[in-house]
Amino acid sequence: MNLSIRQLLLALVFIGIVGLQVELAMLRHAESFSQWITHVTLMIGLLVTVLVYFRATRATLRAFQAVMLLFLVIGLLGVILHYRGNVEFATERDPSLGGLKLLWKSLRGATPALAPGALSQLGLLGLLYSYRHPALADGAALR
Repeated sequence: MNLSIRQLLLALVFIGIVGLQVELAMLRHAESFSQWITHVTLMIGLLVTVLVYFRATRATLRAFQAVMLLFLVIGLLGVILHYRGNVEFATERDPSLGGLKLLWKSLRGATPALAPGALSQLGLLGLLYSYRHPALADGAALR
């Protein structure tokens, strides 16, 4: 079997989505509306990834790109929310914290501040997959 880089990138996106969904389920990351946003986004991402695998048309690729951009935004939002939660927790425990000490404590807090960046990485992989995809070429027939 001779897979192209493009096919391998799509496989990585698929595996990453499934892996993140399983990890979030195991962590019971569903206690609030904001936590459910990640689950819903991943399910939409899974659907559109499978759709692109079976039928990579201009329309499905544009939908895929939109969802990958959403992954980037929601991943960044997750980093911000995790970090803010850690800042709040750290300053409640020690109100004298500030500057680099607060930053360090917040990045290493109970909520993994950088973990949502994994969703952004999947978004970047997906955008890399669709970069200059033949179905998006100007002369490509709409299927």
